[in-house]
Amino acid sequence: MQAAEASKEIADLNLTYMLLAQKLLRDDRATAMLRLGISAEMADLLVGMSLGEVVKLATSNFVLCAFRLDELAIARTVMQDPRERTLQQAHLSIVLAGQAAAAA
Repeated sequence: MQAAEASKEIADLNLTYMLLAQKLLRDDRATAMLRLGISAEMADLLVGMSLGEVVKLATSNFVLCAFRLDELAIARTVMQDPRERTLQQAHLSIVLAGQAAAAA
């Protein structure tokens, strides 16, 4: 992948992510903050951004979203036996909510 192509892919990913984040925050702020792993201040900033500001930020050369499965335990939880799907979702929600609370 060439540098120009990579930059366009990053911009597309960022724009999609930021527009989704704004939509989720407008629909259900508390749930969106948990799902996105963001603070109230970041939520306020994202919701208050104009389309032009979103596009400008999206075209930066950095990926704005991040994997939240940075801990081995979280990754293993997601990969467990699919027969325990409901339990997995509950456990994952607890772990990610705990991370968000610890970061705040």
